[in-house]
Amino acid sequence: MRGTTNLQVTMLSTLTSDSLIPADHPIRRIKPVVEAVLADLEPEFDAMYAATGRHSVPPEQLLKATVLMALYSIRSERQFCERLRYDLLFKFFLDLNVDAEGFDHSTFSKNRERLLKQEIADRFFAVVVKQAHLRRYISGEHFSVDGTLLEAWASHKSFRPKDDGDKGVPPAWDGTRRSTTTGSDGATRPTSRPPTLRRGWLARGTRWRPSSATRGTCSWRTGVR
Repeated sequence: MRGTTNLQVTMLSTLTSDSLIPADHPIRRIKPVVEAVLADLEPEFDAMYAATGRHSVPPEQLLKATVLMALYSIRSERQFCERLRYDLLFKFFLDLNVDAEGFDHSTFSKNRERLLKQEIADRFFAVVVKQAHLRRYISGEHFSVDGTLLEAWASHKSFRPKDDGDKGVPPAWDGTRRSTTTGSDGATRPTSRPPTLRRGWLARGTRWRPSSATRGTCSWRTGVR
């Protein structure tokens, strides 16, 4: 018999994030190491917070979140908090219930100064890395290299004629050829060069975009064909 989709919301559930994570998942080996380090920092956590008042997000969860951001290359705290809403592995690592929404990204900003001032974050990561080395979870034999192409050229708006001075307004070149002999980027360094247009690239303001002739053959970000 053909089954149908059950749209009724479950009132009670016995599922936990722990029961949904595979037993051989690598995160299960990392979590005890992190929790052991956090247990040693318990006295410092108690001294950082007042005895009365509104309950805050546990500092243990914030430090665990930074570990996940490093392990899974999460680019921002906002992106992490969005993923925390639906990623059961993240909830398992942070000891959150399946139906927990997590916390807002602004929580990191409000607690970062507190954790850095007490040097808790530095001590935490130093011990975690040390324990991971002792257990051979990480190795110095392999490393990753970021091959992103970065180009730093003088901006159209900051590049101005040498005899014009800095008047606080964008210069009007009116078709005049730009070079290191006619102008300089006084906002950064006097020896910087003007932007060089490659074939198929158009300059609009300070952004680079491929022309219609080569849009299908080159990357928007790096220009690699």
